[in-house]
Amino acid sequence: MTTAMAASVQMPCAEVDRRIARSKRALRMALIELATERGMDGFTVNDLCERADLNRGTFYNHFKGKDDLTLTLQQEFMDEIGRFRDRMQELTLVDLAKIKVTRRPLPVLVELFDYLREQSDLLGAMLGPTGDAKFCQQLRDGLCADLIRGLLHERYRRDPTPFVEYYIAFYSAAYLSVITRWLQTGMRESSEDMARIAMRLLLIKPGESLTV
Repeated sequence: MTTAMAASVQMPCAEVDRRIARSKRALRMALIELATERGMDGFTVNDLCERADLNRGTFYNHFKGKDDLTLTLQQEFMDEIGRFRDRMQELTLVDLAKIKVTRRPLPVLVELFDYLREQSDLLGAMLGPTGDAKFCQQLRDGLCADLIRGLLHERYRRDPTPFVEYYIAFYSAAYLSVITRWLQTGMRESSEDMARIAMRLLLIKPGESLTV
């Protein structure tokens, strides 16, 4: 057995796990930086490894290629988003009526914008002008559309009409634009303010004052 092999065998599992986590964090940051600088098609695995200060062998121990790394990061994000979708589905008309009267932000929306802020580096790279169009569609359909469905009356969730589907499509695209603008303008508004804005945009009626 070589010295290198012996060291690998003797290394505690916790240390191995930490090294794997560090490598994946470095690759995540490298992908975000390169995608922001060059666009998703403007860099290679070699570029990723150089930016992350890792060798190709380490990269291929964890991912099949650049697309696999990208999809993994996107799927991890969408898996976490699923928690918010589930909670939105549990909202009742009574809950929404209380929010409209008190104008207090929905807690689940505040937490959602907190999470979007935490992931702003990834979202900025994916949603930018040279980002990933497929991810934009995934975010629209897997987050915005499901959030809108969660706010609908239960009978429309179960048996949507063509108009309801257009309603969902309209607001899904609008909400994705709201998120994108928030990111592009430096997330100046707080999560609480964005939760209020999101609900106000949905509930506002023609002729009403354009205030939150």
